[in-house]
Amino acid sequence: MEGWYRAAVAAGHVALRGLGVTVRAEGAHHLPRTGPVVLASNHVSFPDFVFVQKALLPAGRRTRFLIRGDMWDAPAVGRALDGMRHVPVDRTAPAGAYLRARALLRQGEVVCAFPEAGISAAYVVRALMPGAVALARETGAPLVPVTLWGSQRLWPQKRAADEPLPRPDLTRGRLVDVRVHPPLHVAPDAPLTEAVRGLGQVLHEGVETLQRLPEHRPRPGEYAPWYPRHLGGDALDRTASFVLDAMPRSAVLPTWGPT
Repeated sequence: MEGWYRAAVAAGHVALRGLGVTVRAEGAHHLPRTGPVVLASNHVSFPDFVFVQKALLPAGRRTRFLIRGDMWDAPAVGRALDGMRHVPVDRTAPAGAYLRARALLRQGEVVCAFPEAGISAAYVVRALMPGAVALARETGAPLVPVTLWGSQRLWPQKRAADEPLPRPDLTRGRLVDVRVHPPLHVAPDAPLTEAVRGLGQVLHEGVETLQRLPEHRPRPGEYAPWYPRHLGGDALDRTASFVLDAMPRSAVLPTWGPT
């Protein structure tokens, strides 16, 4: 692996060990060993890329993530991200990120997008941007859904637009589950919106399966703003979360998940 990537993986191991975080991963065998791949992951916490990459380490492939462009504002961070060939995303002009991701796929790379383009305060899969599906449709790369849950306990989303972002919760012993699902094929002539809705359904079913595991459920009587309301938690309901989501008009609205 490149030096920047090797250093980042080592730093991630140290950080997770220091916090006592267990990353329980399944399905890495679904990642093709060679050739271009588009990964599409749900998003529940700011450092989710750390857990996705750790889950994919057994597959022996490097992943190029699409990441918020303002992460490059810190020069040292920007140099590291460039060294790992990650892709900056400007939500006001996303075409540049799409073109860079397409070029990486044509070089046979693994590219990972978070098509929710942010974190829902309802902790359900929110509206999806179509870019990941469009990349798979144009390049012929398999589209591999990834679902994760548990990382929101480490760094939750805020519950109101005028609130500051919460600080990380450094409580030790957290569990993060990551599941890699079988690849989806997006035909060159597939209707884009329909294909995005299919991805949304897979992501919803995958994350809700994790959410229902006993080890991820709140204790009886526990106040749980990090757990979906329709499953008995205290997160915002989906309607209230729409105010915070502020999705672009090009996003595909949910036909999946709770009403």
